[in-house]
Amino acid sequence: MRPSGHTRRSSRPERRHRRRCERKQRRGKRAGVRARLAAAPHKPAVPSLFVANARSLVSKLDDIRLRTTDGHRDSRLDSCVMVITETWMNENTPGLAVELAGRTIFRADRTSDSGSQGPTASTATAKPAIDARGHRPVSRGRETYTPTRYVPPPISGGGRYRGRPTQAPAKGPQEEEKVEHPEAGGCTHASEQMGILCPTGCELKTTLVKQERNVKQAMADLKPQVDDLSRSTNNVYNYVDSMSNALRERQLVINDNNRVVSQYTDSLEEQHAYVKETVDTVFPSNIRVLHGVLEKVRLKIQKLEKAIQVQREGCQEPCKTTCPIPVVSGKECEDIFRRGGKDSQMYMIQPDSFYPPYKVFCDQSTQNGGWLLIQNRMDGSVDFGRRWDEYRIGFGNVAFDVGKGHCETPGEYWLGNNRISQLTKMGPTEVLIELEDWAGSKVYAQYRQFTIQSETSNYILAINDYSGTAGNTFLEGSTQLYGENRTMTIHNGMMFSTYDRDNDNWTPGDPSKQCAKEDGGGWWYNRCHSANPNGRYYMGGAYTQHMAKHGTDDGVVWMNWKGSWYSLKTISMKIRPYFAPS
Repeated sequence: MRPSGHTRRSSRPERRHRRRCERKQRRGKRAGVRARLAAAPHKPAVPSLFVANARSLVSKLDDIRLRTTDGHRDSRLDSCVMVITETWMNENTPGLAVELAGRTIFRADRTSDSGSQGPTASTATAKPAIDARGHRPVSRGRETYTPTRYVPPPISGGGRYRGRPTQAPAKGPQEEEKVEHPEAGGCTHASEQMGILCPTGCELKTTLVKQERNVKQAMADLKPQVDDLSRSTNNVYNYVDSMSNALRERQLVINDNNRVVSQYTDSLEEQHAYVKETVDTVFPSNIRVLHGVLEKVRLKIQKLEKAIQVQREGCQEPCKTTCPIPVVSGKECEDIFRRGGKDSQMYMIQPDSFYPPYKVFCDQSTQNGGWLLIQNRMDGSVDFGRRWDEYRIGFGNVAFDVGKGHCETPGEYWLGNNRISQLTKMGPTEVLIELEDWAGSKVYAQYRQFTIQSETSNYILAINDYSGTAGNTFLEGSTQLYGENRTMTIHNGMMFSTYDRDNDNWTPGDPSKQCAKEDGGGWWYNRCHSANPNGRYYMGGAYTQHMAKHGTDDGVVWMNWKGSWYSLKTISMKIRPYFAPS
């Protein structure tokens, strides 16, 4: 406790600061104040509002001085009073000098009437001039310019009212701009009513600001570390979460594997039981059955060995052919006839020396002989519903012996498309077709031009110059039909077709529309036929649609003689080289 009436002595820094402020004040008074007062043309009146506010501010500051210093006068507070007053006057009453509370507070004009820059107070800071166009755009293109338009002149003349009395200015606190004045020894308080802080408060604020900068810098340094820690935490969380998911998936896989293993174990046990039962019961019975089969096979082998022994004993003597082949041979039957082979029987011919000879039946009695039989149907003993390759090389029985010691009776056969093509391309060739029904009636059809092309063209038929009594089916088609239905039965110019090689004119490539498959044999089908010599053989002649395999006229048919539903008893085709009769 201090004794009553004791005055607190200032500390050394306070005294040093006070002396510095007093020196600045004296220099300011000597250097600027007198010059401004001398240069002022007149002393403007101090506004009453300013005087009242200044007095109130001085009174508040005196109260603060009494509370803080126990009535001791502090030069720093005097400086604060002068700075606050001068700042307010700079903004409100330029060019005014006022004496208040025993101190002269003043501010000179910033500019003279001539526009020159006047002197300023030593403790005041010059405020930058306000740009008169600061609120307008200074760059191009931001606003559109509207030219000046005609404006009517304002109404002039005497007013209807007299002027109003001037109202007294409203008294009240005015806002003051907070400006820092470091040279004056103070700074703006956070509360506007408190004005400017004392130097001790300023130092505290400066310390706080510095500490705030350090704290901000420390926070800025810690922020990346916090972000890294957050990212690391997220990565760890994601890793733990993925490990948890993987663990759950592995647990599911293990459960599934256990279930599958259990199922396979049950299945394996069932199979083991089945195998055990099979080995114990089925295999012995099967072995006994196989022993019985083996015994039967052994007996059959013994029988075959006995049969082979009998055949060997029968072949001790030289074998004799039942159809001896005549010594006479030639390129074809006409050549054999000219060499002396006058009997109708089987001969050997060799049209081309590069190819081996083969057997044919020669008719040496019909129309002066020389006919080579290329096709013959007589009893249905040979099936003519064959594949392309069989028609190409030929099939059937050329001839057989009826007990006379030589093969003079022809069998059912097809000579082969390759051989027929070779014979007809050796020179002009004619063909003779002989037909007989089941009543014994006979007719014939003869064409003096007959040629079959090679396999590369699918054995195209070329025929002409008809004569005979059977009807010209090859060139004219079926005379029972008319128009397009008739033309589609003409065989001349057609390719050879079999059920496995569709070359007819009835929707080629469609397996459901093949003439060779429906009509029972290979032939030069159009769409489909008027003659079908290689069709199915029906005993008795007449047949019906219900008897046919596909419901079509698939018999041995010659439509221009017996129609579509009559199958002939015999039909034969013979060729020989064409030569003009002598």
